[in-house]
Amino acid sequence: MLTDHLIINLLIILAVAWPIGALFVRMGLPVMLGQLVTGLLLGPAMLNIISPSEALTFLADLGIFFAMFYAGMEMDPKELLEHIWPSLAVAVGGFVLPFAMGFFVARIFGGTVYQALFIGIGLSITAIAVQAAILHEMQIHKTKIGHVIMGAAIADDILSLIGLSVLLGLVKTGTVEPGNIFMILFKVSGFFGFTILAGHFIIPLLTRKLDDYNAKGFTFAMISALIMAVAAELAGLHTVIGAFLAGQFVRKEIMHERVYNAISDRFYGLSYGFLMPVFFASLAFHINFQWSLSFFFLVIAITLTAIAGKLFGCGIGALAFRYSLRESTIIGFGMNGRGAVELVIVAVVIALSDDLMAQGAISTPLLTEDQFSALVLMAFITTLLAPLMLRWSVVKTCSGGEKEEFCQLWSESAKRQVRRGK
Repeated sequence: MLTDHLIINLLIILAVAWPIGALFVRMGLPVMLGQLVTGLLLGPAMLNIISPSEALTFLADLGIFFAMFYAGMEMDPKELLEHIWPSLAVAVGGFVLPFAMGFFVARIFGGTVYQALFIGIGLSITAIAVQAAILHEMQIHKTKIGHVIMGAAIADDILSLIGLSVLLGLVKTGTVEPGNIFMILFKVSGFFGFTILAGHFIIPLLTRKLDDYNAKGFTFAMISALIMAVAAELAGLHTVIGAFLAGQFVRKEIMHERVYNAISDRFYGLSYGFLMPVFFASLAFHINFQWSLSFFFLVIAITLTAIAGKLFGCGIGALAFRYSLRESTIIGFGMNGRGAVELVIVAVVIALSDDLMAQGAISTPLLTEDQFSALVLMAFITTLLAPLMLRWSVVKTCSGGEKEEFCQLWSESAKRQVRRGK
């Protein structure tokens, strides 16, 4: 419901995020960092002016939904398919290594086997919506590295779903049920089969005579996005994957360019101009500082493990397909953001833990309060650092003698940001 309280909260978030974001751009930093800092300042961690609410969460989710559709429009589906094998290698490396490292670190800090397994899952996640925003802002989403990162983020989401399902079944029944894994793979395969069928045969038939009278093009795009989101949800995947793939349907070659540009402008304005600042600010609303030495060391250990696990795991996967060391490093840093997906999985684990504790099925929680807070802080810190690390690796690469394909795009993007900041 649109209440006075919600309107005031939105006004404060946008009014503060705008100048802080502009300040970060003037310093040559991504605008999303300013939006994260806005949430940190306004949220419970510092000034406590704004608290998390269902309405803000809904608007934040809607923001990443629109942003993922726009990201899908901007990227070539043929390019994604061409890079499917390196994407899978990057995803597997970026899932297995952080999971294993997270498990051992949690055990070192006294966690039970179950707690260590769930912390491992938390460290292995990559937030596809965060990656899409970072890549788009740096204008490298249309390069081969951008396609590998996005493809790997989708595959990582599937691996996280399978891993979480296995662990939840293990906690509930004490055994790993192959039937559950097979069902997940079956539903995911059915989802991508439906995607290919719709994208190549059904959608082109509907868009040939599409016009933008009364914004009908935008309505068509929204219907496509919602259908794909429902299909992704039925397959057990995140709705933003459905939105991203729906955006892939809206291609210049199957509709009038004027209609395509109108749809693109509307999704860009709604996401990056309105709702994405709410999304990034709201990530910081979940931060809860606990000033104790043991908690501080736990956060540091988990965060460093998460960053190193993704960097080396994804980098090894990229190197296996003969990507250069520079490109592999950029891919590793590009896969390091977590964000909202982390919070969703942690919430699922906490809810199950509370139920099993109430039933007397387990005597210790699946995640302690310190572990929960450490994972949330890790998600925030990696989301904060991911664009900085990615920018550092891109600057280092593009300032050398050997120029990669994305350097020109990034240079043009940086010049535009400087002009906007003046």
